[in-house]
Amino acid sequence: MKKDLKELIQIAIENKKNSYSPYSKFKVSSLVLTKKGNIYKGVNIENAAYSVTICAERSALAGAISAGDREIDTIIITGDSNMTYPCGVCRQFMAEFLDSDSKIVIANSVDDYKIYGLDDILPYNFSKKDLEEK
Repeated sequence: MKKDLKELIQIAIENKKNSYSPYSKFKVSSLVLTKKGNIYKGVNIENAAYSVTICAERSALAGAISAGDREIDTIIITGDSNMTYPCGVCRQFMAEFLDSDSKIVIANSVDDYKIYGLDDILPYNFSKKDLEEK
């Protein structure tokens, strides 16, 4: 049974409880839906050595990538602020794995969300296309 977007957003919202954010107290959850229909969840995982912290978006994408499931259909991001957008590092990480037709959903609730493409949130991104021989 294929889940609709609102069901996926609800799963991402419920997943915020798994966030490990003892320092910032700012919970973020992400859900990746691959083109095969598989779901991978991620949360922000903080560390006392702040540079070691991993964001929810990279956490969810790493799960999909680690499973060999690299064709990303949708990534949903939800956090403790009004429309939690991905940081610059996560945007660049997404540029490596999202296609031009992949959807980025920023959600406050199942009824309050916005859908973007990668070029919307990271125009002029640096990607593997830039490394191809000309």
